[in-house]
Amino acid sequence: MTSSLNLCWPTRNGVPPAAALVTVALVFGLLLWAAPRAEIDFVRLAGSIPAMIEFVGRLLVMPDWDYLPELGVKMLETIEMTFLATSIALVLSLPFGFLAAKNTSPHPAVFHASRSALSFMRALPELVWALVFVSAVGLGPLPGVMALAFVTVGFMGKFFAESIEVVDRRPVEGVAAHGAGWLQLRTFAHLPQVMPDFIGTTLYILDHNLRAAAILGLVGAGGIGYDMVMAMRLFDYDRLLPIALSIYLVVTLLDRASDRLRRKVI
Repeated sequence: MTSSLNLCWPTRNGVPPAAALVTVALVFGLLLWAAPRAEIDFVRLAGSIPAMIEFVGRLLVMPDWDYLPELGVKMLETIEMTFLATSIALVLSLPFGFLAAKNTSPHPAVFHASRSALSFMRALPELVWALVFVSAVGLGPLPGVMALAFVTVGFMGKFFAESIEVVDRRPVEGVAAHGAGWLQLRTFAHLPQVMPDFIGTTLYILDHNLRAAAILGLVGAGGIGYDMVMAMRLFDYDRLLPIALSIYLVVTLLDRASDRLRRKVI
């Protein structure tokens, strides 16, 4: 016996409600209104396909094998920047997360101040903060690490706070009934519940920071970014292809390791 696929809307009469239809119409209308202002031209996009194919074809050249040792050093520097910045941000984000969560913040003033500080940290992209820190401490990986860590605290602190705010109250009340203090509640009641979310967020941010660190070299903040930009500007396709492949390989390996670690923790 075969069952037919029910494509009706889950209402009594099978018709979408008026509110849903109006919402979809408004969103679609806003997209049509915004498309020309964002210079979205589908005819132009279709006409650019041959140019994109030509550019990809130019990448298929014999790599510059003499450049590989230097590429390895630059990629290692990028990876070191990523892990160092993420580790620093993790240490700073944990207390920020508890202070910026409504159910764990010691005072409303602390809650609002922490939220404002986190918003300020992530208001500007890493590249802008890298320019600020380069002007302060000079060229090299240090301003890149500082920029990545600064912005990462803003994002991780917000993610941690939102995860803490939705914890189950019953384990917290059980630990509190045994006379646990403020720090003990956070350590033994809140932290175990949000640990999977913490690890998932940290691994996601680590993946993001690796890609962000790959372009910070554009402003002299270390990493592979400077070589990648210069290879594109000078049409050094024999160097651009190994750089792109190395970034893809590192990101893929990190993603696979992150998945395995998160599954074990959960």
